[in-house]
Amino acid sequence: MQSTMMDFPLTLPHLLERAGKLFPKEEIVTRLPDKSLHRYTFGDFYQRSRRLASALQKAGLQKGDRVATLSWNTYAHLEAYFGIPAAGGVLHPLNLRLHPSDIAYIINHAQDRFLIVDDVLLKLYEAVREQVNLEKVIVVPLSGQPVPEGFMSYEDFLATGDPDFSYPALEERDAAGMCYTSGTTGKPKGVVYSHRSIALHSLASALPDALNLAGHDVLLPVVPMFHVLAWGLPFTGVMVGSKMVLPGPHLDPVSLLDLFESEQVTKTAGVPTIWLGVLQALEKEPTRWKLKPMEMVVGGSAAPEAMIRAYDRLGHTVLHAWGMTEMSPLGTVSRLKRYLRGDPALEYRYRAQQGLPTPWVEIRAVGEQGVVPWDGQSLGELQVRGPWVAASYYNLEEESDKWTPDGWFRTGDVVAIDPEGYIRIADRTKDLIKSGGEWISSIDLENALMAHPAVKEAAVIAIPDPKWDERPLAAVVLKEGASVTPEELARFLEPRFAKWWLPDAYVFLDEIPRTSTGKFLKSKLREQFRNYRQVPQ
Repeated sequence: MQSTMMDFPLTLPHLLERAGKLFPKEEIVTRLPDKSLHRYTFGDFYQRSRRLASALQKAGLQKGDRVATLSWNTYAHLEAYFGIPAAGGVLHPLNLRLHPSDIAYIINHAQDRFLIVDDVLLKLYEAVREQVNLEKVIVVPLSGQPVPEGFMSYEDFLATGDPDFSYPALEERDAAGMCYTSGTTGKPKGVVYSHRSIALHSLASALPDALNLAGHDVLLPVVPMFHVLAWGLPFTGVMVGSKMVLPGPHLDPVSLLDLFESEQVTKTAGVPTIWLGVLQALEKEPTRWKLKPMEMVVGGSAAPEAMIRAYDRLGHTVLHAWGMTEMSPLGTVSRLKRYLRGDPALEYRYRAQQGLPTPWVEIRAVGEQGVVPWDGQSLGELQVRGPWVAASYYNLEEESDKWTPDGWFRTGDVVAIDPEGYIRIADRTKDLIKSGGEWISSIDLENALMAHPAVKEAAVIAIPDPKWDERPLAAVVLKEGASVTPEELARFLEPRFAKWWLPDAYVFLDEIPRTSTGKFLKSKLREQFRNYRQVPQ
């Protein structure tokens, strides 16, 4: 028996039309390079996105052609998010924090035809110019300076578009966007998102038990729009009609706090290192900013429980989420079930975990003996599947081993899943420490260390040991003006862990190296301390 439902395609032009018709008066605010604010409405955004789509088609864009962006979080980048797919093209944000050789590789591997680039990032483009073959480079004049000769101004390009643009015929499984992984071994790997996967991801993200984004919210995505499509937040925000606040290139704590205050932001998202910096600024000047209570989505790496508690005291809520480039990226969110509320210690324990899978995302953990039970203790590699989970990498057949024969994506995260269905990431497979045949979670040690009042940041890595194979070393960054000894840190950890878990050594650094997306770059630490030998007592 067949249903009687319409076969209505899940495509992005529907979200663009919805925004233009239902939310034309809502605001989009961008902080420009000179720190001034650019303001316009969803109505303006709608018209300009359609003009961009028309201009791209007039420039020769064919269905499926890739259009790269090299841009911060701005109004023009938001227009590209919708205008490129609306023209039948594929939006391809480039991670501007990567090395130029990686950016050139990604442009060539994706076969990008056009590039939209912020004028303040032209030097980065010039660093890859001779290594790539782009047909057209369109420059967004954010600084107010004239666009250099040889390039086309974004505003002039938009003027070639037709305001009465008609959308091409699009199928929901057509490609709409693509991103490349970063911080992985080997070359970056491309993931291609469909109109359908983005639409479903946006619907699920907006759910109350997920990111709970609504039209009454003021949304400021700190997560860059060049990183996993800013966790899908631009699409979800446009879908529900949230006021959008885009921070441009100014991501330091004071600039963000000024913007949180001036625009009365209620929802924001970023990696833990961003929120640790913001927390330190708030604690340093607790009366400087008058903020609305915010829900702060944290992803990219584990959020320390101490940070979650600190923001609670300040009237803001940290919401733990987890995902990957291969997952569009949302996989789990740590919302509390009704009957788990009431016991603060229990609540914090759950809120510091990565949470429950969102609707349509299925999870399992697989160990050496097969699928492990949901008992909260048994560890296995997290595997996922769902309608916005990649089934392959783009044009990279040699990476097919990242998927199991029965169709699950192997995340590389080692987790325990408890009887309630909450996952707790113990580590990345490459970051687990195997000491005397037993596993030690670097993440658990890091979060415990960051609860010490003198510790700003901590990263734990494995160092070689002739007896135990590997032992943990803790790299610690102290808060300004603070001091602590290795012995004091060891005593602080002792009540929390078995003795054999405790780091053999503590080193104090000015900063911990990071990936392009703000995560700790443990591979660099492992290289730095590969020959580390503790001085005998």
